[in-house]
Amino acid sequence: MTTFDDREHAFEAKFAHDAEMNFKAEARRNKLMGLWVADILGKTGDEADAYAAEVVKADFEEAGHEDVMRKLMGDLGDRVAEDDLRAKYAELLAVAKGQLMDEA
Repeated sequence: MTTFDDREHAFEAKFAHDAEMNFKAEARRNKLMGLWVADILGKTGDEADAYAAEVVKADFEEAGHEDVMRKLMGDLGDRVAEDDLRAKYAELLAVAKGQLMDEA
C-alpha cells in the first residue's frame, strides 16, 4: 500500500468516527433535553425516562432537529419560550459532547 492509500484510509476512518460521535452526541443531547422537559412537565423516574426516549425517537421522523423542536414545543405549550428552548437545546449539545469525551 502506498502512503497516499494509507492517508486516504486514515481520513475515511476519521470521517466515520466523527460521524458516529456526532450521532451519539445528538442522541445524548435529545435524551438530556427530554429529561429537562420531563422535569418541567412534572414527570419523574420511569415516566421521565420514557418521555426522554420519546424525544430521542422523534429525531428520526425527518432530517434535522425541527422534528424534535415541534414535539417539545407542542408538549410544553407556553411553559417555555421558543428562544429559551432552542438555547437550552444548543447548550445541551455541548454538555452531551463533554459527557462522551469523558466516557472515552
